[in-house]
Amino acid sequence: MTARIDHLVTSGTFSLDGGTWDVDNNVWIVGDDTEAIVIDAAHDAGAILAALDGRTLRAIVCTHAHNDHVDAAPALAAATGARILLHPADLPLWKRTHPDHSPDGDLADGQVLTIAGTDLTVLHTPGHAPGAVSLYAPELGTVFTGDTLFQGGPGATGRSFSDFPTIVDSIRDRLLALPPETVVRTGHGDTTTVGAEAPHLQEWISRGH
Repeated sequence: MTARIDHLVTSGTFSLDGGTWDVDNNVWIVGDDTEAIVIDAAHDAGAILAALDGRTLRAIVCTHAHNDHVDAAPALAAATGARILLHPADLPLWKRTHPDHSPDGDLADGQVLTIAGTDLTVLHTPGHAPGAVSLYAPELGTVFTGDTLFQGGPGATGRSFSDFPTIVDSIRDRLLALPPETVVRTGHGDTTTVGAEAPHLQEWISRGH
């Protein structure tokens, strides 16, 4: 039996480079009736706890360390005992939000996280942030891309710690290499598929230069 995917949307703010914006974030819960992982503990630890519904939380996986994706992580960890996992290249961003609380473990490219008998492979997909990762679950036919790839294009690269050529390389080499029917579950907004986004790659490249 493979894991299932539960989804909730939480609301709060994103702050960087002196600006603050209202945002709605996707929180993804992968697991079964007894255990789960949370991908991006955004804004509301209480709402995420309610969605877990008593299941054992094995890990809080951060796709990257912008505040809107990690602001509820320490509270959720304290309530559940789960470990917070982050790619070390995003530690400087993490420290801007949580200067007194460090993640509990590192994410690394190629690492496999197993929950409810289902494997999720960590893909390092920098560009939106230096330590941005995506999580590919072939058994579920899906990839969780955080803010690397959205319906309609790449994540934003206009602020500190981001780089447009890097995100295009990540999308082309790591995400568009996945099967075209793979469902892309994003950090904000609607889902898409790898096949739906692939034709736009050249357009993104020309627009970015």
